[in-house]
Amino acid sequence: MLRLERLGIVQGAFRLSADLAIETGRIIALLGPSGAGKSTLLDVIAGFLPPTSGRVLWNDADLAPLPPGARPVSMLFQDNNLFPHLSAAQNVGLGLRPDLRLSADQRSAVDLALTRVGLEGLGARKPAELSGGQRSRVALARMLLRGRPLMLLDEPFAALGPALKAEMLGLVAELARETGATVLLVTHDPADAGAIADETVLVADGIAHPPRPTRALLADPPAALRAYLG
Repeated sequence: MLRLERLGIVQGAFRLSADLAIETGRIIALLGPSGAGKSTLLDVIAGFLPPTSGRVLWNDADLAPLPPGARPVSMLFQDNNLFPHLSAAQNVGLGLRPDLRLSADQRSAVDLALTRVGLEGLGARKPAELSGGQRSRVALARMLLRGRPLMLLDEPFAALGPALKAEMLGLVAELARETGATVLLVTHDPADAGAIADETVLVADGIAHPPRPTRALLADPPAALRAYLG
């Protein structure tokens, strides 16, 4: 279970508070307006930004002493964070070893991860030789190979067209169900939340509200969500 315990984030005039729990294995959307703090909240969970107060707990263990690389977290960014001079297979292999000195078994695991995301036979291509959707799949394969139980996605498919974005969201849901991972997905689009999220955390007016079932939330939105949706 992920718990944000009396969490406070203050950056100049920006303030965000969160006091909530997320059950293991759930897919959670973080929905709200630009600047509300959705990405900032992921940065705190991942360890890129320290909270001003409160704690981030994973299975009752405080993550504060752990640097980002030691946390049970994989994060997928909007730009996919691929290295242009490395092949798709090498970019995926970074999830296992930063020095890319992979064993035969590890190289086989990279190939299997690429196959699982629909990129069989494309491991030798550089990111510039891949489409936007294929680059997203490479980043997703790296996340899959890392095997971390908490997957944080910061609008990684926002630049894709509607059909391709829906396909990638479906793939994320499949992988999460297969691995039992907990997923937090930042989005501005309620359709994304409705597509795969079991529950949704509304981030608005300085508060990350406790998760609510997505369908119920969208069917009867509170005032802050109504104001955002228009």
